[in-house]
Amino acid sequence: METKGALGFALLSVILSLGSCQEAVLHISNGSLEREYCIVHNQSWTPLPETLDTATAFPLVNLTSTLLCDASGVRPDVVKDKALVVMRGECDFSQKALVAQSLGAKALLIATNTTMFTPSANESEYGKVHIPLALMRYRDFLAARQVFGEGMQVKLFAPPYSKIDPNIAIMLLISIVTVALGGYWSGACERDRLNSCAAGGGGDGENKADSNRLFLYSPLSVLIFVILMCGMLVLMYFFYNILVYIIIAIFCFASASALFSCLDAVLDKIGCGTLSFSVRNKSFSVRSILLAAVCISVAVVWGVYRNEDSWIWILQNLLGFAFCLNFMKTITLSNFKICVILLSLLLLYDVFFVFITPFFTKNGVSIMVQVALGPDAAGEKTQGNMVAIPAEPQAPSEKIPVVMRVPRFSAWAQNLCGMQFSILGYGDIIVPGLLVAYCSRFDVWINSRRKIYFISCCIAYLLGMVLTFAVMLLSGMGQPALLYLVPFTLITSAVVAGCRGEMKHFWTGTTYEVLDSPREPLLPEGRTDRSVGESC
Repeated sequence: METKGALGFALLSVILSLGSCQEAVLHISNGSLEREYCIVHNQSWTPLPETLDTATAFPLVNLTSTLLCDASGVRPDVVKDKALVVMRGECDFSQKALVAQSLGAKALLIATNTTMFTPSANESEYGKVHIPLALMRYRDFLAARQVFGEGMQVKLFAPPYSKIDPNIAIMLLISIVTVALGGYWSGACERDRLNSCAAGGGGDGENKADSNRLFLYSPLSVLIFVILMCGMLVLMYFFYNILVYIIIAIFCFASASALFSCLDAVLDKIGCGTLSFSVRNKSFSVRSILLAAVCISVAVVWGVYRNEDSWIWILQNLLGFAFCLNFMKTITLSNFKICVILLSLLLLYDVFFVFITPFFTKNGVSIMVQVALGPDAAGEKTQGNMVAIPAEPQAPSEKIPVVMRVPRFSAWAQNLCGMQFSILGYGDIIVPGLLVAYCSRFDVWINSRRKIYFISCCIAYLLGMVLTFAVMLLSGMGQPALLYLVPFTLITSAVVAGCRGEMKHFWTGTTYEVLDSPREPLLPEGRTDRSVGESC
């Protein structure tokens, strides 16, 4: 049951990395006090200065009683050489800006009670406007007026957001460490299993070990696996508000179980003893009870505080790390043929749901992005450069927890509009990780001390991730990472097998046949024609 629950949850692994946004800063002061507020601008209008020192201060005139769709009722001498704040509505942003400009204003702020989208206009309108224009929250204006009264001086500036953020290095580190450890763990479990069989310790122990493993050994099982993924993604798209809570509950259970499995393996590795006691002829391990209590507590804390962006991402990444490791150890691909079929189908799945589905959705957002980011993804639709920020406090929107999340550290100091995150779907770790795990097990079968298949596949995965981030930064758009990871890992593994003359055995993998001499290496460095197979 545990394996099936983890498998069902892993079907929802998705990908996306977010680019930088067009937030800016509104600095308000009166000589003794100063405050800063979030505003949203568009570089296609008059660009804003990058620092507070280079920004020009303007007196702010409160015209929130008007929409400024025309100049009627506004005296030019009142607004000349000043910044204006007007209400959003009825006419275009460009019309408001042209009216303000004709009256001699030096900047225009548009207050809104609705979501702050990046202000846009027709291409021909941008060149006509020569004053800065930005949207601000109406509640922020009211709060500022209570603090400063009517004598407000404002500065508008847009701190530069570096596309290359330090969090990219952290994302790379998380992904490669998870894939490498998961693959190593899978290989270590295979070696322990074979050693147990060789020592005559098969039977019950072997059956217990295999009870927590799920084998994908036929193309039909792989096809069903991918069809289930497609179906679950589509269901999440149409019934997100209902299914998201089911996914959250499954994540809590699956991640707590995975964390227990990981920590239990670590304690076994360092030789931590267990103390047992019996109740009604049933034996209980003190270590297991304490470990289960800790893992369940961690999952519950995440479930309760899952919307606390400032710190909960650390806990989510920890649980996701354990989940991916345990999944790679549990799911077994029997041969390279199955690896090729599975990874190729998932590559097509990834590309289709990221690049093709925007042509069929109402808001032009891909199904993958919509499910990954939640219903609020509509604000990310235009080349990753359009933003949408709520004007009023809202209940946090639920998001499915199938991504690693790392905040953009370079934006923290200026981030008044909410924390920005880069995200990497568990699928970008698990899917190539299954191939890495197969390579690790194959190294065990051929008794390769240099672990040539495992190491080469890990290096290929790292290079694929580097290329993914490079394309993302150059294009300014989130990328389907499997588009780069699958060719890198599959081709590298095939080249290694071909160069070593082991492609036949690498392709067919395990045959589930009993060998007569389980104490010998199953395939000593490719020097024998013995079939690679299960010895128990």
